[in-house]
Amino acid sequence: MATTMIHTYPILIGGIWKEGRELLDVTSPATGEVVGRTFQADATLLEEAVQATVRAFEVTRKLPAYERAAILRTISEGISTQKEAIARLMVQESGKPIRDCRVETERAAFTFRQAAIEAERIGGEVIPLDLLPGSKGRVGITRRVPIGPVLGISPFNFPLNLAAHKIAPAIAAGCSILLKPPSADPLTMLTVGRIIADSGVPAGAVNIVPTSRSLGDTLVQDERFKLLTFTGSMDVGWRMKAVAGKKKVVLELGGNAGVIVDKDADLEVAARRISTGAFSYAGQTCISVQRVYVHESIADQFLTRLQANTEALKLGDPLEEATDVGPMIDEKALTRTEQWVQEAVHEGAQVVTGGKREGHFFQPTILTNVKRESKVCSREVFAPIVDVFTFHDFDEALKAVNDSNYGLQAGVFTQNLEHAFLAFNELEVGGVIINDISSYRIDHMPYGGVKESGLGREGLKYAIEDMTELRLMALNGVL
Repeated sequence: MATTMIHTYPILIGGIWKEGRELLDVTSPATGEVVGRTFQADATLLEEAVQATVRAFEVTRKLPAYERAAILRTISEGISTQKEAIARLMVQESGKPIRDCRVETERAAFTFRQAAIEAERIGGEVIPLDLLPGSKGRVGITRRVPIGPVLGISPFNFPLNLAAHKIAPAIAAGCSILLKPPSADPLTMLTVGRIIADSGVPAGAVNIVPTSRSLGDTLVQDERFKLLTFTGSMDVGWRMKAVAGKKKVVLELGGNAGVIVDKDADLEVAARRISTGAFSYAGQTCISVQRVYVHESIADQFLTRLQANTEALKLGDPLEEATDVGPMIDEKALTRTEQWVQEAVHEGAQVVTGGKREGHFFQPTILTNVKRESKVCSREVFAPIVDVFTFHDFDEALKAVNDSNYGLQAGVFTQNLEHAFLAFNELEVGGVIINDISSYRIDHMPYGGVKESGLGREGLKYAIEDMTELRLMALNGVL
């Protein structure tokens, strides 16, 4: 029997591909088999990467806009050219179905392409200063300057595109960046790192360095970084902010997203989209639909449609074209999900469909009669689970969505324009999506949360604002 060769991926530091002392095996969530290897950087390699990032900033901050834009377009084109190979590697290490991985690869190419556009239009303004007699003849000019070396920490659930949302705006802004990719699936970004390194970017401007959580924590505290951009869990993110010191911090954290289905909603569309929003990538997204509030007059019809759509989803090999729902990322996630569902049932919840583990997979699950305090409702479940509730009037539904420590995005299906604007005014979230699910996102829009869901916004223009600082020159025209 032939032995499959396991490829080893070096790490990118200072424009050079390097090996470390500690190997990191990357396994498939679907099979448990090793799909590739890379290295965990030790303290020595990590310090080398930090120094390379700091040195490179002296180059990147002086790059003209046309060079930054050209680099970003070259990266975008490189990803597009290699999109199928990148998508298949992503399937192997993340367990995300192939169709979703292709979409993520296309989105990453768009993210870099859009960053090129934004790099060319970072501007300032002219401000009249002659508003008092003592300022006669004076005028102000502002510009945005890069903030400094950036530390980016990206999560496992979108191993390419959420990393792109850190690297692309950093290049556009003129910052250097050290990216710590997720230990569960770092190979995708190390592969894309080849494209980045060949794009004309200055050596050390982008460093991609897997390392342990404990060593990663030392990076968070390192004062040489002027901005930390982190995507991940709520507990980890706020702990990082507490120890980050004086640097600016951007956090894109979790949620337990709510969706309202009003009495005049298109039930077929709502049920189809909610089944997609709740169960794509086994629910392992921060804006996955977790809580659904349906008007009592249509609740039975909606639940019947949602159940039918859910039971039609195909679990299986993520490399198969027909697969809708792949495996969960690891045993820890599966065990937690199973325990939370069992706790909810013990507390009185009813399982409409699903509710069980199947090897590396967890069945798409619909629960009703869930208590607000149950973990599957009150916390971020990060699993293929959706809770369905009913409401009598729209204000009641708005209050129910707001009854959460999180506030990332919410969806509202309604034909009532007044209700749409009421939701926009009253929902305590970073984004209100009308007539679609909470998990809708296009990569140039401002994206981020309030309350425990984070600080700042992603989306190229908005991330660039965080990665730059405003500088004023006041001109005295009276000599």
